[in-house]
Parts: sequence; C-alpha cells; structure tokens
Amino acid sequence: MHISRFHYLTQDLPNISHQELAEIACKNGIKWLQLRVKNKSLDEYLFIAKEVKNITDKYKSTLIINDNVEICKEINADGVHLGKNDLAPLKARKILGSNKIIGATANTVNDIVQHQNDGANYIGLGPYKFTNTKKNLSPVLGVEAYTEIFKNNNFQIPIVAIGGIQLADVKILMNTGVYGIAVSSAINLSYQKEKTIADFLQLV
Repeated sequence: MHISRFHYLTQDLPNISHQELAEIACKNGIKWLQLRVKNKSLDEYLFIAKEVKNITDKYKSTLIINDNVEICKEINADGVHLGKNDLAPLKARKILGSNKIIGATANTVNDIVQHQNDGANYIGLGPYKFTNTKKNLSPVLGVEAYTEIFKNNNFQIPIVAIGGIQLADVKILMNTGVYGIAVSSAINLSYQKEKTIADFLQLV
C-alpha cells in the first residue's frame, strides 16, 4: 500500500468549491488528495465527495475522506483520515475492510504507538504550528518536538507532518525524520495555486 509523501487537503472556502480545488490540485500533479469538508450536511458532503471522486478517478489520484467512514464506504474512496475525536482506526477497519487506507491524527508518541497497534496505515502528526483550518487545536509541536519524537523512536509507520505548513517549512521538517508533509491553506489561499503546488512537489 503506497502512502504518498505529499498530502493535499481541500478546505471550506467562500469563493472556491472543493470540486474546483480538487481539479486544480490533480491537474497540477497532486496524487494524494484528502477531502476535508466541515459544517455541511451529510447530503451535501456526499454530493461533493461523489464529484471529487470523479475528478480523482480521472487523474488516477488517491482520494482520502476526512472523518467520515460512511461516505468513504459509500463512494468507494481509497481511504479515510480520522481525527482525534473521530471513530477509532480499529472500528473503522471493521467497517471498511482490509483494503482501505486508514490514516489517524496523533499529537504524542503514545498516540502514534496506539494508532500503529490499531492498524492505521499512516499517521498525521501535528499540529506543526498554529493553524486556522482546525478548531480545538491540540498542543502545537514545532520543529523541536518532531526532532525529539524521531530521535528517540524507530516507528514502522509513515508519519506525515500536519498543521500550518508553508513552503519555507518543508526542508526543516523533512530533516527531522518525517516521512512526508500535508498541506492545506498554503495552496488553497495562494493566488498562484499552480506555481505553489509545483514548488511544494519539487521540495518533497
């Protein structure tokens, strides 16, 4: 099961849809897209997810659904990413079966070990720094915490840094020992999305 080193996340924005963000991302070479829809009804989320699935299928990109195991199953997405307050990976695995990718959010070494034992396929470790895209933020880690976590542990699971990551952070983070990075606002709020995507992909 291949886990990409670069994870891109859509977000709710007033002037551009998830579908448009997905099209721009995939067209410009992004191969791993996480659909992150908040504050919408289940029907709306499902409608968006189906349309985005058509886009990721067209470009042969991996589609991960944020939080919602039912939607992942219904549209046959590639997998799901579970936050700290979502369904546990073990329960999600029972619903989705062995072929789906399950990612889980971690903030501490204990979280990582727990998710690894529960059969997650990759970890989103963060937040790296403060980010507005997430409410109820866990304690911000910063580069020191990442360095510390990887220096003292030899994890057998791909760990992706998440939370407020900008272009300038990529090299520093990759040097800590993380497997990859996840990016949302840095691309979604960019006025030159194509160029920003190209710059990120080159660095990772």
